[in-house]
Amino acid sequence: MNAKLDKLVRLLDLERLETNLFRGESRNIVGTRVFGGQVLGQALVAAGRTVEEDRCAHSLHAYFLRAGDVEAPIVYDVERARDGGSFNTRRIVAIQHGRPIFNMSVSFQIREEGSDHQLDMPEDIPAPDDVEPEWIIMERHRERLPEAFRETFTRERPIEIRPIDPEDPMAPEPVAPVRNSWIRAAGQLPDDDTVHRALLAYASDFRLLGTALLPHGRTIFQGQTQMASLDHAMWFHREFRMDDWLLYHMDSPSASNARGFTRGHIFDRRGSLVASVAQEGLIRPREH
Repeated sequence: MNAKLDKLVRLLDLERLETNLFRGESRNIVGTRVFGGQVLGQALVAAGRTVEEDRCAHSLHAYFLRAGDVEAPIVYDVERARDGGSFNTRRIVAIQHGRPIFNMSVSFQIREEGSDHQLDMPEDIPAPDDVEPEWIIMERHRERLPEAFRETFTRERPIEIRPIDPEDPMAPEPVAPVRNSWIRAAGQLPDDDTVHRALLAYASDFRLLGTALLPHGRTIFQGQTQMASLDHAMWFHREFRMDDWLLYHMDSPSASNARGFTRGHIFDRRGSLVASVAQEGLIRPREH
């Protein structure tokens, strides 16, 4: 495991304060707000620490209530809503400065056999080795990027992202609201299902809401748009490894009322649909 990935895995490894109470630190990505994927991953780890080892998270539904402060730890309060023979349900509240900033419900299930079908993986997708890493693409635009984004987006990160058909970050052309990216953890991970699912939840927040900007010829880098995740839902369908390449297929069926709605389907390299995502976020013209 490389140093950046090791730091991220440790960021998701929470301190237990009490039976159902956990504390996590924050990491600054851009600006002073906590990255939404970090809170998703940490909350999923907190919930997972309160169920039996034979249960895996199969769905989560979350709301982002307030911007998180990267300078302060986050406390995760887990409520054991239900423990059944096959399913467990947990409700988690993330707290900073005495106020909730996020809440989430997670359902866990034992592994069972059943009917099996899925959507097909998109066709004509180039292999990961044939696609440039995002940081190398962004390095070519370094001098055009706002200073606040420069260092973060022009260096290697713990989650590798290789966008297919990337847009110009400062002068994008309007295109259909569909994008594909290969993603994976930048190093080998332990055989711990909770780690893999928490890291995929973390990574699922990258580039998703920006898909709603594609038909409007805008990006977050231009400084013209205020964006914030409002809610996030995720379903885990099949087993996967986060340290092998996954295709993240994203689209945005609608944008209206200063909100953008986006979806994602995540496939492994063999074409198995391993997870699905839905998110709605604030997309508002920025007043200067």
